[in-house]
Amino acid sequence: MSQEKQIYFPSIDSVKAAAETIKKVSSVTPLNQSLRISKQFDANIWLKREDLQQVRSYKIRGAYNKISSLSSEQSKNGVVCASAGNHAQGVALSCKLLKIHGTIFMPAPTPNQKVEQVKMFGEDFIEIKLVGDTYDDAYHAAMLECEDLEKTFIHPFNDQKVIEGQATIGLEILEQSEIPIDYVFIAIGGGGLASGLSTVFKALSPNTKIIGVEPKGAPSMKTSIANNKNTELETIDKFIDGAAVKRVGDLNFAICKENLDDIILVPEGKVCETILELYNKDAIVVEPAGALSISALDFYAKDIKGKNVVCVVSGSNNDITRTPEIKERALLYANLKHYFIINFPQRAGALKEFVVDILGENDDITYFQYAKKTNRENGSAVVGVQLKSASDLEPLISKMKQHNFFGDYLNDKPDLFQFLV
Repeated sequence: MSQEKQIYFPSIDSVKAAAETIKKVSSVTPLNQSLRISKQFDANIWLKREDLQQVRSYKIRGAYNKISSLSSEQSKNGVVCASAGNHAQGVALSCKLLKIHGTIFMPAPTPNQKVEQVKMFGEDFIEIKLVGDTYDDAYHAAMLECEDLEKTFIHPFNDQKVIEGQATIGLEILEQSEIPIDYVFIAIGGGGLASGLSTVFKALSPNTKIIGVEPKGAPSMKTSIANNKNTELETIDKFIDGAAVKRVGDLNFAICKENLDDIILVPEGKVCETILELYNKDAIVVEPAGALSISALDFYAKDIKGKNVVCVVSGSNNDITRTPEIKERALLYANLKHYFIINFPQRAGALKEFVVDILGENDDITYFQYAKKTNRENGSAVVGVQLKSASDLEPLISKMKQHNFFGDYLNDKPDLFQFLV
């Protein structure tokens, strides 16, 4: 038997059955046209608003479909999952609605806000166990509990029933759209949503191009497809936590390899720009993974001109305490925020000279850490400067060097720069 015949693809009938199963718990989320983004790209851009689900992400679809499929014996024994994010909330709400006991393993450093959200959705039907420092620690603890107590593990993406549940988004988009869809942009983490939705479109709208979007710092699916085998990354940037995985699911990889027309890698800073734009211009709150699909449009601007495009906004569970970091990353990506080591002569008026003669009238000092050395002639400071325009950087550096203030530029030195951002 060929490898292609061994690949599991959800049937349209199974997806329709999943839609029937989840209809009492999962909202049919709006498919809204964004006039602002449409004008920006000279295209018809539609947003599938999965951020408006009760648990503020699409994860309820797959979790509920999976848990509701369990046998009476499996339901009695209970379920287990490992998650610090949207999957945990989907499992928690599903457990409460189906009256099945669930144990949710989360890393010990998980913010209390996320723990409380999971408790709120699951109430007395779930127990939270904070274990280890990382997701992998929580995952291994969850698997041990499954083995010891014969509980069912609810995987966030590598599961047929979960894939079928996430695939219902594809059915909804096609039912809601009155025009042919040329492109769908969809975030990829483990691949549950991408594998499910892409299968529906390949069956019912085969001319639609399905574009997967991954964080640049966690290109697990793109790497795997390039290698023609599911490949685990050694390290990832975890900033876009809802889509940053070291290894995608085996089922998901096999499906996406066949179905996806392209995968775009989007820098984390670009995602931060999109988050701020959606909030400031559209009053839409999204988590980093939820902004991925829209962020990718910049990299497809020529292709989508005049086309009908859908971006799946996957979730809105964004912690407000992350806002300063999001703003910082956005400014760095736009080349508007720069860090330097500045050598200040040890004489009166040196700082004033730097501010008046070196900085432009629109430049702003946003960080200043001074450390006077034993050297009687010079003292160094780490200075962060926010510019009005990215083109102001080279003139600024030139003036620093001309007046002997320049020590070093830190943005391109990751080993030092990580302590500032």
